[in-house]
Amino acid sequence: MERTHKPKLAVWKFASCDGCQLSLLDCEDELLTLAGEIEIANFREASSATVKGPYDLSLVEGSITTPHDEERIHTVRRASKYLVTIGACATTGGIQALRNFKDVKEFISLVYATPKYIETLHKSTPISDHVFVDFELQGCPINKHQLVEVISAFLHGRKPNTPPYSVCMECKRRGLVCVMVAHGTPCLGPVTHAGCNALCPSYQRGCYGCYGPKETPNTRSLSAHFSQLGASEQHIVHVFRNFNANAEAFRRESEQHEV
Repeated sequence: MERTHKPKLAVWKFASCDGCQLSLLDCEDELLTLAGEIEIANFREASSATVKGPYDLSLVEGSITTPHDEERIHTVRRASKYLVTIGACATTGGIQALRNFKDVKEFISLVYATPKYIETLHKSTPISDHVFVDFELQGCPINKHQLVEVISAFLHGRKPNTPPYSVCMECKRRGLVCVMVAHGTPCLGPVTHAGCNALCPSYQRGCYGCYGPKETPNTRSLSAHFSQLGASEQHIVHVFRNFNANAEAFRRESEQHEV
């Protein structure tokens, strides 16, 4: 049966750098194909033209950091049949979630001349802390091929097929020498979702965990190995507090090493 109308796609921005939205624009040929199957109804990064909801699929980038955004995400959820969060900010709170480990009021008083005009929440939180999310696509930024897969899956009523394994698998497929084994470099690859094609290890650098914790990550064992390599407790804290610092597995492990 032919569709009577094209599904409506909306892309929304909250607290973020726009990198994940740019990943969608970077799809180029794939985006042209998608444009023939869907109606891009709201995507301010690409066009100022907007179409009213409801929307069949909403892609949400960014974390919730202000009272206004806390209200707005509920409006987006009500207008969306499916809601997918894209990127580290939307799925875990992003790099700005480093504020969660300190008193944000101290930062405001140091940065802004008139702190009373700044209205912000104490923590930077993922979208799922506020509304129901149908699927989370991790990455900082996201993998454009995974994004196309997610959009295609929702258009065809199936579950997205994204890799559940770690960056280590990508290293093996590329034939890369393990930086931890060969050089003693701390690396989050064993506990991080695949998606970057082992970018940092290909330059003999440890993985920074841009794609967030993989399924059932053994962070405790990895931290013990970091200690054997000579990493201090403070260094281990810094390793886990990066783009996905607020992800439960990374946050919990970093707190175990605070001194």
